[in-house]
Formats: sequence, structure tokens, C-alpha cells
Amino acid sequence: MGSIESRVDALVAQMTPTEKAAQLTQYFYFRLPAGAEPPAGFEADAQPLMVESALRAGGASSLLFVTDPAEINRLQRMAVQGNRLGIPVLFGFDVIHGLRTILPVPIAMAASWDPETVERGQAVAAREARAVGIHWTFAPMVDIARDPRWGRMVEGAGEDPFLGAAVAAAQVRGFQGTELGAPERVIAGPKHFAGYGAALGGRDYDEVNLSDSELWNVYLPPFAAAVAAGAGNVMTAYMPLNGIPAGGNHWLFTEVLRETWGFEGFVVSDANVVRSLVNHRFAVDLPDAAARAVNVGVDLEMAIADPAFAHLPEALDSGAASAQAVDASVRRVLEAKIRLGLLDDPYVDEDRAREVLADPAHRDVARTAAERSAVLLRNEGDLLPLDISTLGSVAVIGPLADSRRDILGPWVFDFDLDETVTVLDGLRARAGDALRVDYAQGVPVVQREFASMFDMFGRNRPQDPEGFDEEAELRRAVDLAAAADVAVVVVGEWQNMIGEAASRSSLDLPGRQLELLQAVVGTGTPVVLLVMNGRPLDLRWAAEHVPSILDIWYPGTRGGEAVANLLFGDVAPGGKLPFTWPRTVGQVPMIYSHSRSHEPEKQAQRYWDEVSTPLFPFGFGLGYGRIEYSALVVDPPTVPTQGTVTVSVDVTNTGERAGDEVVQLYLHQRYGSASRPVRELKGFQRIRLEAGQSRTVQFTVGPDERRYWNAAVRDWVGEPTTFDIWVGGDSDAPLVGELTVTED
Repeated sequence: MGSIESRVDALVAQMTPTEKAAQLTQYFYFRLPAGAEPPAGFEADAQPLMVESALRAGGASSLLFVTDPAEINRLQRMAVQGNRLGIPVLFGFDVIHGLRTILPVPIAMAASWDPETVERGQAVAAREARAVGIHWTFAPMVDIARDPRWGRMVEGAGEDPFLGAAVAAAQVRGFQGTELGAPERVIAGPKHFAGYGAALGGRDYDEVNLSDSELWNVYLPPFAAAVAAGAGNVMTAYMPLNGIPAGGNHWLFTEVLRETWGFEGFVVSDANVVRSLVNHRFAVDLPDAAARAVNVGVDLEMAIADPAFAHLPEALDSGAASAQAVDASVRRVLEAKIRLGLLDDPYVDEDRAREVLADPAHRDVARTAAERSAVLLRNEGDLLPLDISTLGSVAVIGPLADSRRDILGPWVFDFDLDETVTVLDGLRARAGDALRVDYAQGVPVVQREFASMFDMFGRNRPQDPEGFDEEAELRRAVDLAAAADVAVVVVGEWQNMIGEAASRSSLDLPGRQLELLQAVVGTGTPVVLLVMNGRPLDLRWAAEHVPSILDIWYPGTRGGEAVANLLFGDVAPGGKLPFTWPRTVGQVPMIYSHSRSHEPEKQAQRYWDEVSTPLFPFGFGLGYGRIEYSALVVDPPTVPTQGTVTVSVDVTNTGERAGDEVVQLYLHQRYGSASRPVRELKGFQRIRLEAGQSRTVQFTVGPDERRYWNAAVRDWVGEPTTFDIWVGGDSDAPLVGELTVTED
């Protein structure tokens, strides 16, 4: 066996420049579904033949988008036999929120405010992925998203760096385990480094311009947390950051990632990022692009075809590419393969794969995650939970209520629709013979033309049934609602409306869904509104007229079971919003951690035609209990700059039902060498309280929670000052204490 270092040394010493370039090249491997249209310039038949030819010639290091174990074994044998050194390939895949068992989308998992739930879910995803032969996931996406027009908000943890860092670390632990190469785990690949979520106007791929303060205080902390948790890979972003394309950004990948954070894994480009350095007018040609990327620390190029790294030998000959940098990249890729055990056992146990994919325990994890992710936004008159013993009938309304594909959400490709439980399925199963559950689609689904290649991988074009009469169907839905004891209306975005290349200029409910909702409410039947989404939508009318609103996100394979359990009170909603929910798109971006400005008393009056407050604040979420906070204590009330205090608060459930609460701690630095945000999340705990139960919750606030990146001194600082400390159930928590920090 030998040590990892000696094995890597032996392999690198034997490699030619062409073989080194091959070890730094990853190919898409497309087998298109019947009838799917390939992206522009892509020849469906030629591409897999080209990749297989490269494998036979030892010209590839990694493949992506292969999930069938038999196919993975076939391609792996081709690679091992075609490579004179017998080096196998890494198989990567977008295991974003599940492989066969689909978990709630990542923004939903963040809404659980429960790192253990997040970690447990991604461990299931990793187990299934590794069983079929996938070694590496292009996840988690840890980009901070503060503009909900950006479709990829659904993949991240929302607007806050503290919550984002906690979720990022939990996902890395779930995917990768305690170390790279842990059994039944995969390499975690946090992305997109860095600032991708701040694209102008929320337009995917557009440029990003961020101050040093925003980068260090907001956008980089989740990446730092992912690296500290042991992530074995980091993926580049597409766009220019402050004018420098991410794929050629020396500051990002050398100075920050490796020198400051000590990252020892390998960096992969996003799709065609290295080639795109020419499109950015940053590189002259492909050899120049390859040299620029490898010189700054991009180790592996993800390419659809004609990779720029194929030109590395000539870039080495000309002196444009550093031989030391190329060798370092090859070493990092080989080390990952050795740690995974691929050089010793590169093949998949196909029987074992089938057993793992069928494990029913995985579905239980998915259901629990969906239950813990749901956020109760409104519950006037305690309409929820529904009492099944007092109801005779329920009308389930809306085209998303019985859509197996849409309840899974975007960015899933290897799912099983036959075992997917819709909202309608779940309610009918839970009701059994005790309750009649009727269904009407109500309005047509929304047609959309796609420009994205990801349409090929599950972003289906929705279609109405043959002979669909939308006016007649709308009347039928209203009639069903009028005759029912309660109406459950499901609205939101179809899964193909969100994700990559799916930015929107509006947050309105698509199509005629608002019209449908208004008509159902007009019947006088009590309405429960379920929102299926990955970003905030315009719910102003609903927030005034619908008694109960539950955000269920895209809850995954067992989403319908989770929804039924929530609605009938078998479990209580305890999720909280991971973003500020604006009233209209005109308020975007709207964040809770804004600065005071020179007129803080007019913060709610920034627009003359609309209040400048959110519809729902960051961290908001109701439960079935009644939660009260009291007895906030800061102990001691004065500490030096390196000192630590304990903040305690009593949390009491004064209601008649048990429930979960996420206790949140926020800080504000009153004065110092910079103006600090009005509030910043610096601690949270999810707890369960029985009816009438009280519990004291404690937080530790030390130098790390109080420090920030100061643009004036270009470093982290912790200052003598006074802090306001709030603890409560959302970012508007009124219970406040005070901490004085003195010189050491």
C-alpha cells in the first residue's frame, strides 16, 4: 500500500504532461432521455462516444451525470484499462437534496434551523450516492442569497451568514462524515466560490460587485465553515467578482482559500468556467485560459467538450503554465482518489446498491425533515391543526396538490415517482375512511419555454390533461370548496420555475393561482393555504384574507405524508424563515441586518407608496403552542474584549399543545470604528416544549461572536463598546439586554 504521499509521488513521477492534463479534466457524460433536446452546439450521439474514446486513451480524470451502477462499472473498466497507470476516474453528481430518496430542498432544510436534521438528511443522500458508485457531490451550495429573484436561492440557506455557516458545516458532515473516505460517504463540494448569490438584479451568471466588508462578514463565512468542517472540494463560481472572473481569481483561491483558511483539498471549475475565461475577455485563448486557471489553483476542469486543460501541455511548453502548479493540482486530485480507496477497489457492488436504495429508513428521514422544515406563517383562530373528528369533508385544490414531480422540487434527477407522496396522497391516506377528501386542479399549469440544458435532467414542461377546460375546472374547484368543511389550497411555483437559469423579475403567484385562491376564499369555507416554493412569493392578499398559511417548500419524496401529519396535528410545525419575506418585488433586496442609517426612526418609511417593512421577518415562524420569553440575563454584564459571557432566557409554552421553538440570539454593536448592522444573528437553539413547560436556554457570547471584518483596518476586530442583546423567536424579538465590553 505505502503512504498516500509516496503513492502520489510514484504516479506523478511517471506521468507525461498529456497524462497530467488528463488527470485535471472532468467530462459531462450525457445519455439523453428519449425526446429531450440537447443544448446548443451539443451533439447527443457524438458526446458519449467522444468521452468513451477519451477514457480508452486515458484522457479523463472524472465523469459526471452517471448514476446507474452497471454503467459506472462499465465506464470505470474502460478507464482503468485505457490508462497505462491504471488510475480510475471519479464519478461526480449533483446530489443536492437526495439521490433516490428526495429530501426537502436546501432552503427548506435551512428553515428547520436544526443542523442535526440537515446532517442526517445529507448522510442518507451520501449513502445512496456512494452505493451506486458516485464518489463526489457538487454540494452543498453555500452562497448567501439576498435577492429572491435569483432562482438558485432554493439551493442555499438564505440570507444570513451565521445560519448559513451552521447549515454549510452540517451538510459537509452529512455528505463526507468525519474524514475524506469515510464508509458510505462522498466528497463534499461547497460552491460557488465566491459571491455568486449577489448577482446584479438576481440575474443568474451576471457580474458581482461586493465590498471587502460584505465579502468577509456576509458571503465568505459559510465557505470558511465548510472548509473547517473538512470539505474535500470547492467549486468555482461562473461570474466576475469585482471585475476578476472567479475561475482566474488568484486572491480567492490562493490567498483566501489556501493561505488564509488552509484548504488542502482540490478545486473544480463549474461547467466550462475555464473556457469561459475567453468569453469574459480575460484570457486570450484556450491555452491562456488553462494557464491562468491552473496557476491560481483551479485543479480540475469541468467541461462538456473540448476542455481548455487539454492545452496545458502547450501552456507548459511556452512557460505560461507553472509546472509546479500543474503538479500540485495533479497531486490533490490523486490524493482524493486514494483516500476514497479507488486505486484499490474502483468498482461498485451492484447488489448492494439495490439494497441501499430500497432502505425504508431513508424515507423516514425524508419525512421527518419535511415535518421539521415547514414554517407556519399564519394561524388565525387556531384553524390548524385540523380536528379530523369534527370534519366530514376536505377539498384539496390546486395543480400542485397532486403533482409527484413538483413536490420533489428542482435539482433532482434519479428519483422514483411511483413512491413519491403528493399532498393529496398524504391527506387521503391520513384521513382513511374517517373523512372524504375531494380534489380539483382548479386552474391550468403554467407553460414555459426553456433555454437551460437542465431541462434534460428533470425540469419537465408542465402540461394540462387532454381536453382541459380551465373555466369549467375553476368552477368545479369553487363548488368543491363551497361544499367542504375546509379547503386546502396549494399554490406556488412549479419546480421548473426555480433553480439554475430560472431567475424571475416578479414574485407574483404564477398563472391564475391568486384568482383561484380568491374564489375559494370567497365561498366562506375556512381555507388552509399551503405554499410550495423555494423563495418568498407575493402573499400580501393571502396574509390578509386566509386564516392559515403553511410554507411546505418542496418537501420531497414523503412530502405528502409530512403535510398530512402537520395539518392534523400529529406533529407541530417549528420551522423558521431563513430569509426576510418582502411584501413586493420592489422592496428587494430586503434584509433584517441592514445598517441604521442617519434616520433610523424612518426605517419603515423608505418608500412613499409602500411600507418599508417585510411581510414576515427573518427567523419568523409560528407553532401550535404559545411561546413566551422572560428573565433575560447577561452574566457578567461587563467583560474585557477577550471575555465571554453567558446569556440566559426563560422560554415558556403557555399554550395547550406541545411544540418546537427556535430560540434566537441577536447582537448589535452600538458604536465603534465602523457602523454595524441593527441586528445580527449570533446564536440559535431549537427546543421542544410540552404544554405548560418552561425551560432556561443559555448561549455563550465570546470574542468570535462579537468580532467583524473592518474595512478601515482591513482585518478582524473586536472592540470595547456596548452591545444590545436580543433573544426571542425571530429577528424582531423585543426582549433585550445589555453587555459592556472594556479594554483588556
